[in-house]
Amino acid sequence: MKYSVVIPVYNRPDEVDELLESLVAQTEKDFEVVVVEDGSMVTCREVVDKYTSRLQINYLEKENSGPGPARNYGVSHAQGEYVLILDSDCVLPAGYMAAVDEELRRQPCDAFGGPDAANESFTPIQKAINYSMTSFFTTGGIRGGKKKMDKFYPRSFNMGIRRDVYNELGGFSKMRFGEDIDFSYRIVEAGYTSRLFPEAWVWHKRRTDFDKFFKQVFNSGIARINLEKRHPGTMKLVHMLPMVFTVGVIALIVIALILRFAFPDKSFFIIPLLPIILFILLIFCDSTMRTKSVVIGYYSVIAAFLQLMGYGFGFLKAWWLRCVLGKDEFTAFEKNFYD
Repeated sequence: MKYSVVIPVYNRPDEVDELLESLVAQTEKDFEVVVVEDGSMVTCREVVDKYTSRLQINYLEKENSGPGPARNYGVSHAQGEYVLILDSDCVLPAGYMAAVDEELRRQPCDAFGGPDAANESFTPIQKAINYSMTSFFTTGGIRGGKKKMDKFYPRSFNMGIRRDVYNELGGFSKMRFGEDIDFSYRIVEAGYTSRLFPEAWVWHKRRTDFDKFFKQVFNSGIARINLEKRHPGTMKLVHMLPMVFTVGVIALIVIALILRFAFPDKSFFIIPLLPIILFILLIFCDSTMRTKSVVIGYYSVIAAFLQLMGYGFGFLKAWWLRCVLGKDEFTAFEKNFYD
């Protein structure tokens, strides 16, 4: 068998149903599916049972330990030459597996990943979040890829690796945030090849509301400091841009308030707000043109600020706790922020 698709899941049976249905529709059939129930209170066993005659599928249950250890548990039961790691909130186009297979035949590599996109069925907020996560004007450049600002590293929502390499490196660490980038760094540091498969894309639902989205990007900011501690020198200037944006926005608002009270009869307070206003217009116009929706353009402005400032606040908190107070990775962030 060439491929093993490993899917960790926590309390999301409806998402798993959609993902498994999309796996049934694949044109390339040489794969098995390993679903790992990571201590869910609402399991997807009944959902998986519907697919036992349509997919070669293995359903595993374990105590909750987070996505990294759950993926490792799934891979320990996998049989394929390559392991494909997918998040449960992804849906695959019918040609996904064929695209992976074609890329590996054309230019073999040890690890790989693909991009993501928004499906037409997504809600306006989901589409806005997808825009903010992929736009060059937010942190799309940080995520990596052919046309991005930083080197590509596979992410766990759409990640593949040779199973022997996975086992040799010990899989994902126990990091609670950024465990996929940590693994990608270790793959590259060990001398293995990693590249982007542009046509092996997935529909990625991400977070379904702004509150969950903020928590996600806040944790991403935390992860960046933790990753620098584990892999010194991996932090680039581009990774600090959301923090600079966050500090800059706060500083401009404070200056505007000072001017407003210092010169109540003047409009000087507008001047420091101009960069913020221009950024709002840039995001709104670009998103509206790309999505052909004013509503999504409006939501994209909210998503962009939540993303950049959520990441920035997480980055600053982690910097304070880890770099200033000297706390270690696990005692500094004992609370689990994910829902």
